Amino acid sequence: MESLRRLTMIPQGITIVTAAFLPIFAIVSMFPAVPAIIDHFAADPDARWKVPMMVSAPGLTIALIAPFAGFFVDRFGRRPLLIGATFLYGLFGTAPFFLDSLNALFASRLLLGVAEAAILTIVNTLIGDYWDDRGRRDWLLLQGLAGPFLASGVILLSGHASAIRWNGIFLVYAVAFPIFFAMLAYLFEPKREDGATVTDLAQAPKARVPFPTLSVALIGVVTLAASALYYVFIISGGLAWREVGVQSAAQIGELTVIPSLFVMLGAVIFRVVSSRSNGVQLGIFFALIGVGLAGIGLAADWRQMTAALIVQQTGAGMAVPALIAWAQTKLPFEHRGRGMGVWTACFFFGQFSSPWIVHQFNNVTGTMQGAFLVAGIFGIVVAVLAFTLGRRTTTPAAIMGQAA
Repeated sequence: MESLRRLTMIPQGITIVTAAFLPIFAIVSMFPAVPAIIDHFAADPDARWKVPMMVSAPGLTIALIAPFAGFFVDRFGRRPLLIGATFLYGLFGTAPFFLDSLNALFASRLLLGVAEAAILTIVNTLIGDYWDDRGRRDWLLLQGLAGPFLASGVILLSGHASAIRWNGIFLVYAVAFPIFFAMLAYLFEPKREDGATVTDLAQAPKARVPFPTLSVALIGVVTLAASALYYVFIISGGLAWREVGVQSAAQIGELTVIPSLFVMLGAVIFRVVSSRSNGVQLGIFFALIGVGLAGIGLAADWRQMTAALIVQQTGAGMAVPALIAWAQTKLPFEHRGRGMGVWTACFFFGQFSSPWIVHQFNNVTGTMQGAFLVAGIFGIVVAVLAFTLGRRTTTPAAIMGQAA
């Protein structure tokens, strides 16, 4: 019966996996367009820093808004808010195509972040609502495999769109509208096992299950640390390449292409070990990304750097599915929206804080590679702790969060 339900939920799964890529799309799609946008606003002396800030602006909004999005999700339901947020994503995302003011572009990107906060929170919540533990692992695996292919296609499309017109890239955000219609057609408001919906529970005198404060706090701390490590190479990797003698941006891109494909291997490893305790899953993730970062820090030439990057990218492929799967097992239905709102906020605070943390490590060690080495050692220490706690549990439901 359960296998039949998983089969009939394929349209829902594809819709959710595609929607989950929208917030990533908002960052990945912009980088090829940054030079063209800076050139267009060349008369503004601050354009060289304003434009990159405009690109990353949604991430800060997500970090600030996501916890509140989680509250509204638990209070008013998943489906209507997700549908509305996706429509607004398309609206705010395409708006800069019709604007010619850098400040107006900045404002539209901040509003885009509000929609992204809701989308991220709700799609991650629905993964827990729609499927059992096995189904979650399957769809998270698909999400991890599809991401690199979607990202490559988006970068290619963005480059062509930016070549036609400086703000042509923003029309690509119209992809949200077909997803919006798919949501209208396929998504439904989930119910608990006893048949209660979110709105039913909201009308009750009090929550049936107390809010898991300690578990959510642990989810936030671990997610923040994992995200900060996850973004170390994404944001600061180019500077590490320079320290091993690779100066050309084109050469850096070429040397990074093959290792980046190992993100998919990380997603596969997650699925293979997903029947183990969550402490073991997180331990493998932290070990891979820690060893990879430390290897980058110790690399003497581009060959050693490439080998270390393969390990780091494999770990990066486990990051999101392992963290979401772990968080889902700690959150009851009544509080899943708020819990995933905290998860989303901490993941994007990790993105925001990662360059600052790396900068501090750089100041202490004197080199960017030294900063990578310190970050890698931290990841390895967390991995040892996760493995130690993971051995004390016997099932994915009894995860290392119980130590809290």
